[in-house]
Amino acid sequence: MGWPLRVEAPGAIYHVTSRAIEPMFVNDADRERFLALLARQVRDHGWICHAYCLMSNHVHLLLETPEPTLATGMRTLLSRYARGFNRRQGRRGPLVERRYHALLIEKESHLLEVSRYVVLNPVRAGLCADPSEWLWSSYRATVGLHRVPRFLATQWLLDQFGGSVELYRGFVADGAPSASLDGLLAAA
Repeated sequence: MGWPLRVEAPGAIYHVTSRAIEPMFVNDADRERFLALLARQVRDHGWICHAYCLMSNHVHLLLETPEPTLATGMRTLLSRYARGFNRRQGRRGPLVERRYHALLIEKESHLLEVSRYVVLNPVRAGLCADPSEWLWSSYRATVGLHRVPRFLATQWLLDQFGGSVELYRGFVADGAPSASLDGLLAAA
């Protein structure tokens, strides 16, 4: 039985997750390499990255694709990262459990809530008490605690709060996803 077909369309937005067989990042240099590879795919494909979070054994990406290039870009991103990781760690074989998962979401109804879900991932996992403590997500850049990397687009999120970082912080701190988002993510 083959893999289900990917749904790709111009202007689509995806919550992308990829889970590793074992830890995906051994150190901060690995995380920096992954983000550099992500930046290249964002540039090469014209993607808009609204949010990201790197955990020890998986990643969350919130990507908007002006052209239907998600499969090509994700394949390149994950395979290049795995090859380099395997070479540095002296290991062989696949790094990720299976294909990445991409949940198609609607900008107006779910982008804000999914972005909050993404940046709260380390808090829910008990790795930190506040998303500003986690160095490997887009939250710190979005709220002005770190420079915004070229590949990260924070404007749309902040525009939903009249450009107010404080209102965005409050939205994330509230942290209670709606019932519609719970159903959407549970179906994934």
